[in-house]
This record gives sequence, C-alpha cells and structure tokens, in this order.
Amino acid sequence: MLVFDGPGQFGTVHRQGLHFRPDWEKVVTPVVDYVLTRKDVDPKRLALHGVSLGGYLAPRAAAFEHRFAACICDDGIYDFGTAQLGSFPAEKREQVRAALTAPSAPELDATYDKAMKTSSVARWMFTHGMYVTGTSSPRAFIAAFLPFSLKSGLAEQITCPTLVCDAEKDLYFQGQSQQLFDHLKCPKTFMKFTDAEGAGAHCEAGVSRLAYARMYDWLDETLWATK
Repeated sequence: MLVFDGPGQFGTVHRQGLHFRPDWEKVVTPVVDYVLTRKDVDPKRLALHGVSLGGYLAPRAAAFEHRFAACICDDGIYDFGTAQLGSFPAEKREQVRAALTAPSAPELDATYDKAMKTSSVARWMFTHGMYVTGTSSPRAFIAAFLPFSLKSGLAEQITCPTLVCDAEKDLYFQGQSQQLFDHLKCPKTFMKFTDAEGAGAHCEAGVSRLAYARMYDWLDETLWATK
C-alpha cells in the first residue's frame, strides 16, 4: 500500500502551499512512475483507491492513466462542482453558477455568510475549502471546484475495472455515485451500503470494517482475474 498526499491534501498544503487541482492525472501518473521502479510491485496489479473527494480524483486519474488494473471510488463522484450547488433549488442553479465567477455577487456572498453563521458543517466546509483551494471567500472556493467534473466524456475514458461505492444517506453527494456508474463504459460494479447495516453515512464512516472487507474482496477477485 502506497499512501501519498497530493496538492490540497494534508502535508502538501500545510508544508508546501500546494492547492487542489482538477487534473489529478498529473498527480497520479508520477506516483505510478515511481511505483513501477520498485521490484516488490507487480506492474499488472496496480489499483487506485480514492475516498471522499477521492471518489472524483481517482476516476479522473484513471481516465488518463491506463496502467491501473482496478479503481475504487469511495464514494463515487461524477460532477463535484455541480454537487456544490445542491442546496439551491434546481431552477436557480444555473443563475448561481454564473454568479460564482461574476466580478460581484453580494446576494450569493450573503447567502454563504449566513450559512457559515448558522451551520457548523457549512462553517467547516467553507473555512477548510478556502484553505485547500487558496481562495479568500466561500464563493471563490465553490467556483474553484466547478472544473472538478467527469463530464464531457471523461468518465467514458476509464478502461480498468472500476468499483463505485454508494452510501445510502451520503450527506454531500446524493445521486453522484449512480451518475458516475451510468457513464462508465469499462467493466464496472456498483456497491450499495445501507443504513440498515450501519454503513449509510458518507464513505461508510460508521462501519469501516464491513465496508473495506467488501471493497477488498472485490479487489481480490478483480486482480486475480488479471493473472
């Protein structure tokens, strides 16, 4: 298992000031290049596992980096930017999208400021989001994530077997896993986790032992099939 911090994650943002970027293949391909220099690695059995926002980052990388034998999206994200607009009524989302990149949008700024004052979840999301994207306002943070999408045929470029996980009551990405799964053209598996088994929260946080057992059973079967 090789665990690494990409831009915007942990050590890279704390120590180097590197912020999130949507083209995650530029992050992962050098990692693969390094892994393949090691004699203890089977080049035919490389797998990429992304958790939370990694549910977008991992498939984005796999769309361009085709040396993987498997990809796990936990949970799957098809369009992270659009998911950030989910709190607005559907008929207003395009208007909000335009306001995000406008020179001035006082009404939207006031909406985000109010959310930060009334919701600890919103306050954490915006504060942390500004930090990891290098932005100075909640609106700029959301705008920075609009390009984080697998639309326009990117999901369809993935070639390796892909596992898309879905938590029944995901607080952030309801419906995103199914969208990603529907767009995949590669060998694919949809793995549903439910409230009844204690795994309905975002990334199955309540019962990780069950979740990882199921994911890695799939991985064992998938990698064995490539022998």
